[in-house]
Amino acid sequence: MNRTPTGSARGSRSRRSGKRARPTARRGEFALPAVRTEALPAVEAFADLDMPGRLLTTLRAKGVTAPFPIQAATLPNALAGRDVLGRGRTGSGKTLAFGLPLMARLDGQRAESRQPLALVLVPTRELAQQVTAALTPYARALRLRIVTVVGGVSIGPQARALRDGAEVVVATPGRLRDLVERGDCRLDRVGVTVLDEADQMTDMGFLPQVTALLDQVGPDGQRLLFSATLDRDVDLLVRRYLHDPVVHSVDPAAGAVTTMEHHLLHVHDTDKHATATEIAARDGRVIMFLDTKHAVDRMARRLLSAGVRASALHGGKSQPQRTRTLTQFKDGHITVLVATNVAARGLHVDDLDLVVNVDPPGDPKDYLHRGGRTARAGESGTVVTLVLPHQRRAVDRLMADAGITPRTARVRPGDAELHRITGARTPSGIPVTVTAPAAERPDPSGRGPGSSGRGRGGRGRRSSARTPR
Repeated sequence: MNRTPTGSARGSRSRRSGKRARPTARRGEFALPAVRTEALPAVEAFADLDMPGRLLTTLRAKGVTAPFPIQAATLPNALAGRDVLGRGRTGSGKTLAFGLPLMARLDGQRAESRQPLALVLVPTRELAQQVTAALTPYARALRLRIVTVVGGVSIGPQARALRDGAEVVVATPGRLRDLVERGDCRLDRVGVTVLDEADQMTDMGFLPQVTALLDQVGPDGQRLLFSATLDRDVDLLVRRYLHDPVVHSVDPAAGAVTTMEHHLLHVHDTDKHATATEIAARDGRVIMFLDTKHAVDRMARRLLSAGVRASALHGGKSQPQRTRTLTQFKDGHITVLVATNVAARGLHVDDLDLVVNVDPPGDPKDYLHRGGRTARAGESGTVVTLVLPHQRRAVDRLMADAGITPRTARVRPGDAELHRITGARTPSGIPVTVTAPAAERPDPSGRGPGSSGRGRGGRGRRSSARTPR
């Protein structure tokens, strides 16, 4: 097996004329590149792949027995060194689809100071944490070092970790740019580059930073671009940086899945908050999305006063606060996460079967990504959207644009139908206080999930159309 980032599968790139494939248009999408080389066939089992035995052993130990569709289709090609353009809904298994070949192709290599061998660019600190946590067991199996490079925490430990040497860097664009400008990181030896959730990076205004970083990566390296949606400026990234890519799409209808139920609950203005509170008081965890950080804070306080263990998550919180809140939600210390769109991507919580849009999103992509927090990895889930009378027409358009056919019901607090759909119940009314455990200390080496954050690295220019955070 070729495990070097610049192996034979890439060797022809340096001999090309520099012309890239002429794109071919598909209705409703950007122009996908024409593929010159036939893709390798999909596999049915991880054992069918030419991967290091220690990776296969780690997969078995973690109970990962069979590849998801996007993994089965892209892994053979990524392991062979091909560029990959993969589209799959959130929760479809994209992290291992790029993480396993990245690890396999670095097996046996060692990075020098400040010169990583692989780069994973992500839009948010939460997604950086998620990717680092998912890949760490496989990196340990091959004795590869991962550094998480994001803002919201001190830049010093990250710079020191890069100076000590790390094979893999998981980064948000802004903080990585800062480290490159300081001379703490060089990208010329990067042989495998991953863009995860590239559409969100462009939506958040990070495109100039992303292209500036990619221009510093060697032109003969491998590029893997995975995203739930492929549109807008992602077209530029594909045409400029991917060469003869294998193109694979799971769920072409932009991510709607059959294991997910969608409900529109029409409520009166005066009933909205009581309805949301009864839903929050259900058994089991729930994420509730609202438009602004101020609305999130108000809702969290209202739920606590009603006896519901809730906490707020939004961009106004410090990174240690956000990390602590997510940990409390995942371990059951709180049962309701009240959030802005900052939680719409990069957050995976086991056994989360309900997402509630207290405020309907204004963009179909935001709706799909919010809903994608449930029904992950083949599990079932429910997405509920509260709709006020003046919002009905706009929400109907939103559903049509998202390719969703929802079930609609008129509900009031206490209704049996509300309970049937969401498990809503009357809250205790006894105020509760969520005590915060001691904040997790960042790993002084800068490695691992504890070092994740996103200060300047996550403050790229936002489009005026984006939902406030």
